[in-house]
Amino acid sequence: MKIVSVGEILWDVIGKEEYLGGAALNFAVHAAKLGNTVLFVSAVGEDERGQRALDRLKELGLSTRFVHSLQTHPTGIVTVELDSAGQPKFTLHHPAAYDAPGLSDHELAELFSPQPDWIYYGTLFQMSPQAKALTYKLLDSAAGSRIFYDINLRKDHYNTGLLRELMPRAQVVKLNEEEAGSINRMFGRASQSLEDFCRSYAQEFGWEHVCITRGEKGCALLAGEEYLEAPGYAVSTRDAVGAGDAFAAAFLHGLGQQWPPAQIADFANRVAALVASRPGGTPHWTIEEARALTSSPNHTTDR
Repeated sequence: MKIVSVGEILWDVIGKEEYLGGAALNFAVHAAKLGNTVLFVSAVGEDERGQRALDRLKELGLSTRFVHSLQTHPTGIVTVELDSAGQPKFTLHHPAAYDAPGLSDHELAELFSPQPDWIYYGTLFQMSPQAKALTYKLLDSAAGSRIFYDINLRKDHYNTGLLRELMPRAQVVKLNEEEAGSINRMFGRASQSLEDFCRSYAQEFGWEHVCITRGEKGCALLAGEEYLEAPGYAVSTRDAVGAGDAFAAAFLHGLGQQWPPAQIADFANRVAALVASRPGGTPHWTIEEARALTSSPNHTTDR
């Protein structure tokens, strides 16, 4: 498949270590690892971190063609604190280059020739008016492309109005169980179950598929009219950064392959658990390792 991922690229600062990350970047890396053609759209600063980011993208096999380098903004960073279970708390620092991305008309035409199968976006990126305008330009150019929205809420980087704008643009949506509760509170609702949440929001916003991740408990998936809950894989969590993005990539890959819903959910659970067991948002992993994964009594991440 050809996938366009638009969103943030930044450095996750975890203690003394720095890992290249950002939800949209993590997603792009994992989707490419699964054999898809992924074009990533974002921006870095003309600084040392920006050059390292571009070099790292090339090492990861992603094109830097649509990642602009800016003199006006520094490369983005986020400070990550991990609790005893490896769960991350993010502190985002602004200004950041990914807040000011852009594409020329020629680049836009190149990006859509041929038309992508999927366009991926998240919420954080849309808090910048310039980034939001670029995302909408891509979505408005996407006749024939399917749209994947990873809700991916970050503290102080979303609001109800923005979510109401973004939700109807997608056919496929992914979020975690905590985010489902937050959305219910923002919208003044009280879903009776995960299935009730999936069905009611899918009906309102026109979603074809909606998936709620639940950490070691797995995920809940509504695919058309079919609802299922797939058990997860418990692993010893190194850190949870990027596990949800890996899930999103594996989920979208399964959709593209037209696998049955239960197979899609199981594969995405496997990939996410494997990534959670390794440091950083884009660790090395293989499909064979994901398929061989078995459950253990240890904990995993709430993606």
